[in-house]
Amino acid sequence: MVLSQAIEDYLKAIYTLQSGGNRASTTQIAKSLEVSSASATNMIKRLAKMGLVDYQSYKGSVLTSSGKKIALEIIRHHRLLELYLLEVMGYSWDEVHDEAEKLEHHISEQFEDKIANLLDDPTHDPHGDPIPTKEGLMPEMNTRPLVEAEADQRYLVSRVKDQDPEVLRYLEKIGLLPGVKISIKEKAPFKGPITLRVENEEQVIGNEVARNIFIAEM
Repeated sequence: MVLSQAIEDYLKAIYTLQSGGNRASTTQIAKSLEVSSASATNMIKRLAKMGLVDYQSYKGSVLTSSGKKIALEIIRHHRLLELYLLEVMGYSWDEVHDEAEKLEHHISEQFEDKIANLLDDPTHDPHGDPIPTKEGLMPEMNTRPLVEAEADQRYLVSRVKDQDPEVLRYLEKIGLLPGVKISIKEKAPFKGPITLRVENEEQVIGNEVARNIFIAEM
């Protein structure tokens, strides 16, 4: 089946939005792809006719097994490309997301295999997100947002959201990168700032920035 870039973008967006058995609402999908609700509805109905999406009016959408397989393949392309652009091409980690978005639809399976082999079959992209396997399996991650961290506890930064280059540049500047050990010193109430120790330096970050960071217990 030859699919358009738009169809692949929809499948990837629905995969990202559906979680824990919950369906992705048309409003969420439209917002994610920056299209109108009417356009999103028309495309979702088309995907349903193709057998890629299970769509129920007023209940939302969830990918079928066929749709999920395609979405995971595109996500694998994207995350492998991010790592390739960073480690081989010399891009910075705040640049690779947008570049990979342009390239992910256009590489062959042979090219994907060569990238994976060149990078020694990596398991995570530069931002800590797991890379789906060649067989279409997404590794599980037991993480939670930094805003849910408890004071006086030690954690490992597992991943960060990669959509905002400005946030990524800021996190790199203060050393909040995947794999870094942190400890929570203080959490101000009412969505206030969080004081933490990053390696051996104290940092204070806002609540909105903290929502971009996901941690795992050590």
